[in-house]
Amino acid sequence: RYNRTPIRSQTAQTEHRLRVSLATTEEERAQGLMFIQSMAPDTGMLFVYARPQYVGMWMKNTYVALDMLFIDQGGRIVNIAENARPLALDTISSTSLVLAVLELPGGTVKRLGLKPGDRVRHAAFEL
Repeated sequence: RYNRTPIRSQTAQTEHRLRVSLATTEEERAQGLMFIQSMAPDTGMLFVYARPQYVGMWMKNTYVALDMLFIDQGGRIVNIAENARPLALDTISSTSLVLAVLELPGGTVKRLGLKPGDRVRHAAFEL
């Protein structure tokens, strides 16, 4: 449905390759992962914004639990929301200005040992 692009998440111990769809337009970001019934491990969606901003996400019409990583313009993870509840309408927000949000299948953050301060390597970020 969207362009797929590899990204690398980088912890202090190791590097993980992920395949994600990019959501860069308002229409793509609004659709997000709505109506998805399942996701393969190490896949997701990277929501990229035109400039750093506070971002709020929700799980409307999203049928799988998601981990949300809020990422600044340098690619640093600033906060994480784990296992967002499917179909919930609560807003899940960044704690500071971010350039992107990476949504992964619920449990991925724990499985890979990701935490705030880790970096995500992708062309969208100034590294």
